[in-house]
Amino acid sequence: MKELEVAIQLRESGNLEEARSLLLKLLEQQPLNPSVWYQCAWLHDVLELEREAVPYYKKSLELGLQGEERQGALLGLGSTFRTLGMYEEAKLIFEKAIKEYPERREYQIFYAMVLYNMNEFSEAMSILLKQLAETSNDEGIQDYRKAILFYSDKLDSKVE
Repeated sequence: MKELEVAIQLRESGNLEEARSLLLKLLEQQPLNPSVWYQCAWLHDVLELEREAVPYYKKSLELGLQGEERQGALLGLGSTFRTLGMYEEAKLIFEKAIKEYPERREYQIFYAMVLYNMNEFSEAMSILLKQLAETSNDEGIQDYRKAILFYSDKLDSKVE
């Protein structure tokens, strides 16, 4: 798998076209390797070729990508769908990711972005406020953590 490591290093060092060439060659040699498909998707995203990245992400997941790579592919695919304005598809991917990896808070944040794009502002803000209250080390936010959590899903409520 040395060549795949080389392709990743090329991507990380900014040699994107060289990495792309190597990854496409690897894909021909190892068409059933989900990691190669995932790295191709990632590289296309870095190259701002989002539409081209989608089938690579999908194929990597179909081939049974596992572990950290699977988590990255779900985030990448959902984020790419969102960037392309494919909000329903993005929403479904992030809902699946949240169910599969509830401890990974980054899915919640990207899900909130999708909800914002879908004009579901209250739910998006609620998610963000909860994540902020639960993860911030800021003393002021922690002082008001209970209030932030209490109001996170009551933003449209007002006292009559």
